Amino acid sequence: MKAMILAAGKGTRVVPLTYDLPKPMIPVLGRPVMEYLVEHLAKFGVRDIMVNVAHLHEKIENYFGEGGRYGVQIGYSFEGYVGDDGEVVPQPLGSAGGMRKIHDAGKFFDETTIVLCGDALIDLDLSAALREHKECGAKATVITREVPKNKVSEYGVVVTSKNGRITSFQEKPKSNDALSNQVSTGIYIFEPEIIELIPRDTFFDIGAQLFPLLIKRGVPFYAQNHTFNWIDIGNVTDYWSVLQNVMLGKVAHLEMPGMRIADGIWVGLNTKVDLHNTSIQGPVYIGSGARIESGCRIIGPVWIGHGSHLCSGASVEQSVLFEYTRVHSGAQLSEVVVFKNYMVNRSGDMRQSSELGWPYWGNARDRRVAIRSNG
Repeated sequence: MKAMILAAGKGTRVVPLTYDLPKPMIPVLGRPVMEYLVEHLAKFGVRDIMVNVAHLHEKIENYFGEGGRYGVQIGYSFEGYVGDDGEVVPQPLGSAGGMRKIHDAGKFFDETTIVLCGDALIDLDLSAALREHKECGAKATVITREVPKNKVSEYGVVVTSKNGRITSFQEKPKSNDALSNQVSTGIYIFEPEIIELIPRDTFFDIGAQLFPLLIKRGVPFYAQNHTFNWIDIGNVTDYWSVLQNVMLGKVAHLEMPGMRIADGIWVGLNTKVDLHNTSIQGPVYIGSGARIESGCRIIGPVWIGHGSHLCSGASVEQSVLFEYTRVHSGAQLSEVVVFKNYMVNRSGDMRQSSELGWPYWGNARDRRVAIRSNG
């Protein structure tokens, strides 16, 4: 079995994180979410993985390379063009359009292939899913999960017959219009025949266009509803929740990095923490080179990125601080994600440091945010 990871989107729902990161590179416990997917695929014997890229493509390509350290071979399909002036211009083709481009270039989809969105953590038994796909004679399969009715508008909604055959598909309907609460997890299994139905050189989406086409053509198209961990990073609020749950140990097989120096406290290399004169309630991770001055108060789950600096008297509670974040004395951060000079609270409200009159520290090479209380 081969695999493709969908990684060409701009991740507009996860700004400001995707101003500087492609969505699959958003870190969970210090590692890109896509890295967990690659390792999971390798665990089930998948050795050939194609990745379609566009927005900030070089960050994915430079990090994963050709995949050797994971025991797999990774190839990339850039969606865009190079202008007359040499500028590389991303131009995504849509999830299905990206599949067609890869196939036309080298006939990659010549056998059963699993296709996954690059922005979710999963522990699905891929062997069991493949076996069920074959046993029911499916040409296309969607792995589904049930979600609360008020969440269906964030996903593609699947309606099936009693035997699991898909009879209709709704792409992100309003809650009142949804015909079920069974939704696509962004994990698909396709046979080669499906690729031939996708038009060439055209933006084409899996959920909005390919799936309705499969239903219209009467293609054997099935849903599988498995019990497995599926942690989707749909927006910044979701990301905050994911980090909270992961650090609390609610997601199996994900362990805190670094060295455990006290109950619930992990640190990277060369950190400076005044444990005797600070109040720290775990789980808390403090990245390498970070400095926590005396008088600070930290209530976990809290992730403090490498190179960060909490000045004396700063308070951080249930938050995620990306690398090189500087928190001024007296500042109180609660339930926020801080990324460079942006801060997003649990409700999804984004503020820029300049809007609050906060000073900007560092230079273009060493970008840090200085956060202080409004007083």
